[in-house]
Formats: sequence, C-alpha cells, structure tokens
Amino acid sequence: MSAPVRSCTTNDNTCLYLVQYGDFSYSSGELATETVTLDSNVTGISFAFTNVVFGCGHRNAGMFTEDQSGIIGLGGGPFSLITQMGSLINGKFSYCLVKMFSNVERSSKMYFGNAATVSGDGVVSTPLFSGNPNTFYYLNFEGITVGGQRIDFYTTKPTLVEGNIIIDSGTSLTLLPESFYNRVQSAVRRSMPDILPVHSDPQNNLRLCYNPLEVKDLPVMVAHFNGADLELDPINTFVQLSKDSICLAFAPVDGVVIFGNLAQMNFLVGYDLYKKTVSFKRTDCVKL
Repeated sequence: MSAPVRSCTTNDNTCLYLVQYGDFSYSSGELATETVTLDSNVTGISFAFTNVVFGCGHRNAGMFTEDQSGIIGLGGGPFSLITQMGSLINGKFSYCLVKMFSNVERSSKMYFGNAATVSGDGVVSTPLFSGNPNTFYYLNFEGITVGGQRIDFYTTKPTLVEGNIIIDSGTSLTLLPESFYNRVQSAVRRSMPDILPVHSDPQNNLRLCYNPLEVKDLPVMVAHFNGADLELDPINTFVQLSKDSICLAFAPVDGVVIFGNLAQMNFLVGYDLYKKTVSFKRTDCVKL
C-alpha cells in the first residue's frame, strides 16, 4: 500500500485522503474518527479503542465486490489499525484468509495481541524488515521451486539488511520481476508439457492460463524465504477466472515485488513487530 495522500480544509473542517495498493486498487474520500470495539476470545472482555482514524471512501475500485464493506490497514503507517492500537496488542496480529470463491460461507479471521501468536507443529518463521516508507513489511525472498526445480531469486538490493519482497494482505496477485517471472512461467509450462496454454484473461493481467477441463494435476510449488519454506497448494498459485480459464496467479512487474494474498490463503500468518518475525502455519481457515 502506498502512503496516503491527505489534504485538509478549514472551511468545512474536512480532511480528504487517497490511498493506493500494489494491485492498483484505491480508495478516496474523507477522514473521520470512531470508536472500534473488539471482543477477546481469551477473556471474553471487550476492548474499546477511541478516536480511531478511518477513511469514509466515496470512490473505491479494485478486486473486491459491493458486499465487502471495506479495507483494514495493517501496515506500519500512522493511520493503520495496527499502529493506532499501539502497545495494547503487544505488536502482534495474525490473519487466516479463507479460500477465494469458496462455497462455504465463512469469513476470514483476524487476531490481535497474545491471541495472535502462531505456534505448534508445522510453524515456520522468517525475519521481518521495515521498509521505506514504513507502511510496508518486507521479507527476504530466496526463490521458488516448481515441480522439483528450484529457481533462485537474485537481486542487487542488500536483502539481508532490508528484505527484497513485500508481504501484503491487500494485494491479490504475487508480483515478480519480469525476468524472474519468465523463468517461473517456463518452469510451470515444462511441468505440464501435454497441455497447451490458452489466452483467456480478459484484463490481460495474467499471462499463463489453461482450460480447467484439460488440467488434472497442477505443479507443486514451494516459496523459499530466509529460514522458511512454504509449500503452496494450487489455490495459492492459480486462480480460476471463469469456467474456461485457470491462470497462474503471478504477474510480472517493473517495480515493487509483492507476495500477495492469494499465496497466503489457508495459512495462519502471524506478525510479531517487536521480535520482527512473520510466522506461517498451514491451516484450514474455514475451521477457525
């Protein structure tokens, strides 16, 4: 998410904002304040956060539908919900994103404070880096394995100092540099040599698509981070756009590299901003 653009006027005592996300979705409108109340699933006690700043969006566009009520800012910027909660949540929050287009009517879950700790069997953790601006959370991405073939990720940035990929719950696709994306796409095509790709993405965002009726087994992929290997299911790496098209959920970019929310579905993802770690645990989010 980019830093918000703000302007305030004394004539009608209003402040306007514009915020944009990595997948080109955006929201603009007026800033307001409200009391946010959260229920504790540990103590049963409700916690009220007063004077929480939020945006009342008049113009919104992106990969969401009319029945979705809004976007919660989880970044490190001054107006994110996480920053405004401050030390009351001990720098911890987590989320578990349910499968997109699931037939089960269940919402994704969020946790704050000690309830957000990710623990138990199968947990992997990787260092978390703050970016510039501090809105972003960075990880050190080392590469991806497609059908047993590892493709290392190289960058000229000092990755062990500041990270090289943004982990973002607000961007749907995983966005990769063009040259690296091309290597991943080629590996995917080699893993399914008997199936011809089709060009069925009406928005032309996704380059590699197949006819779902012809696809039996999609390749296993593993995303490699510093100290953490995430085995990605097909729901994390492919998205079905229609009955005629299932597409690789990665896209090439010239700019910011992002690990998007499709790749995070059915993982319990926990952030510890004090310890500077992100933890992942494969979870059936519908059952939480």
